[in-house]
Amino acid sequence: MLLVCRFVAAPADAPALLSRARRALQLLTAADGCLGGELGRSIDEPEHWVLAVRFASVDAYRRALSPFAVREHVIPLLSEAQTDTPSTYETLATAKNGETEDHKSLLA
Repeated sequence: MLLVCRFVAAPADAPALLSRARRALQLLTAADGCLGGELGRSIDEPEHWVLAVRFASVDAYRRALSPFAVREHVIPLLSEAQTDTPSTYETLATAKNGETEDHKSLLA
């Protein structure tokens, strides 16, 4: 499962977003079933940011959101994400070292 949240931050607000997103990554990636995460910024439009975190399953994602520290630090950040696009996706294919692996759809 993939969590993708997009943010817009003015240059003056970027350091605060970076700090909050780093904390979110620390908390989420410490959870069982979290496969990793990244924070990125658009090269073309530097005020646009994306936070992406991968989980082994929907259950792992939901469990990762339960601890108090996550509800205190992560949920408020996620609530500020842009809401005009979906934020959770199922993983249908992964690739590593030039090899791809297909995954069964959760919707099937």
